[in-house]
Amino acid sequence: MSTLVDATARRTTPLPRRSRLTAAKRRQYGAAYALVLPFFLIFLAMVIVPLVFAGYLSLYRKRLIGGISFAGAENYIKALTDSLFLSGVGRMAIFLVIQVPFMIAFALFFALALDSGMMKLARFSRLSIFVPYAVPGVVATLMWGYLYGPDFGPFAQIGKALGSGPPPFLTATGMLFSIMNIVNWSFIGYNMIILYAALRSLPSELYEAARVDGASEVRIAWSIKIPAVRPALLLTVIFSVIGTFQLFTEPKLMATLAPNVIGTAWSPNLYAYNVAFVNQDANYAAALAFLLGIVIMIVSYIVQLSTQRKEGR
Repeated sequence: MSTLVDATARRTTPLPRRSRLTAAKRRQYGAAYALVLPFFLIFLAMVIVPLVFAGYLSLYRKRLIGGISFAGAENYIKALTDSLFLSGVGRMAIFLVIQVPFMIAFALFFALALDSGMMKLARFSRLSIFVPYAVPGVVATLMWGYLYGPDFGPFAQIGKALGSGPPPFLTATGMLFSIMNIVNWSFIGYNMIILYAALRSLPSELYEAARVDGASEVRIAWSIKIPAVRPALLLTVIFSVIGTFQLFTEPKLMATLAPNVIGTAWSPNLYAYNVAFVNQDANYAAALAFLLGIVIMIVSYIVQLSTQRKEGR
């Protein structure tokens, strides 16, 4: 009898809460998908579709006889033996090895100095360091091109007044370092902001305990702060690797000042641009772009793997 009563009670007991929660969750999920959908549509239209189309183009080749025909890996094999493309990749590898450590080191130094609280006018200093990144790359390159000018630039005028002649900023030996200076000036502030934000997220109790133990600010920075922001450092290095191999604006504009120094293949990205829009060979340019992307992925993976091994030790 009690079993029958219990069964009847179970049948007649309403379950409104579960249905209301389910409906609320459905509305939440629907709102979330509606908010995320524009991003996915733009990402699909601006990234995935162009990549697929570029991959399709890289598998074909325009011939004098027969028009466009399937080439398979022919464009990729040609790119791997192209001395212009390989020299550009090698030049960017040198650029990466020299420029990126200096840029990250200065960005880390400024971030540590701002986070220590010992720098006067901290807000003004932080803004001053970051402002160059807000200047468009074209404007920054034109500005530094004026400063580098051998005839009208202020450095050249000072050199002539001293009787030493204009500095070799736009020569074959100095151009690489001149462009490194432009990139450093533009992106030290960007990397500094990333590292500074990572430092500000650390608990202050770590610093206070170290100061109680008698640790100096230099010791705290070296033993506590830098190891703690290692993920942010890795992020800035990977961003720098990607930006190095995608270098385009600076050599493209500086070529107008030194056309005999910067050729059409000074950087691999500049070479792919000239192949596509000057030589009108979009198929080969697509293969160059894909190979450049593979190089970036390999270098980024090596950087990440080496960092993980150091952390494992």
